[in-house]
Amino acid sequence: MGVVDLLLVGLVVLLGLCGVLLPGVPGSWLVWAAVMWWALKDPQPLSWAVLVAATAVLLLSRAVRWALPPRRLKAGGADGRLMVYAGAGALLGFVLIPVLGAIPGFMGGIYLAERIRLGRHGEARAALRTTMRSGGSSVLTELFACLLIAGAWLGAVFAG
Repeated sequence: MGVVDLLLVGLVVLLGLCGVLLPGVPGSWLVWAAVMWWALKDPQPLSWAVLVAATAVLLLSRAVRWALPPRRLKAGGADGRLMVYAGAGALLGFVLIPVLGAIPGFMGGIYLAERIRLGRHGEARAALRTTMRSGGSSVLTELFACLLIAGAWLGAVFAG
């Protein structure tokens, strides 16, 4: 697979990661489709293993999301700026503290956005709880699964 194709797959993965944070955009399916496209264009055992793992992670995240509250972030007061902070925090946490850092990074991003907006620690904590209860946990689950898939794809690209 050429460099241009890898860049296009990476762009679709990035678009899918951003799409997770937007309501109505099938971000996780975009990430999975990009990995499938890569596996079909570069049929190696490693690429097929990444595709199978991505499928399993995506299906597992779907099963977990069914048990969580539905996505009603607008009702909880979340806006686009909050999702940008949460997504950036999750990505930064995923890189700085490998894999599991996405969880405190996501919550830290929400807290930081609310702290800037509200100005006080107690109010920001309450807003973080409200956001997580009104669907933030569902978004975190989907984003975490997509970050795992993107990380596996990126690792496989550099390994092979």
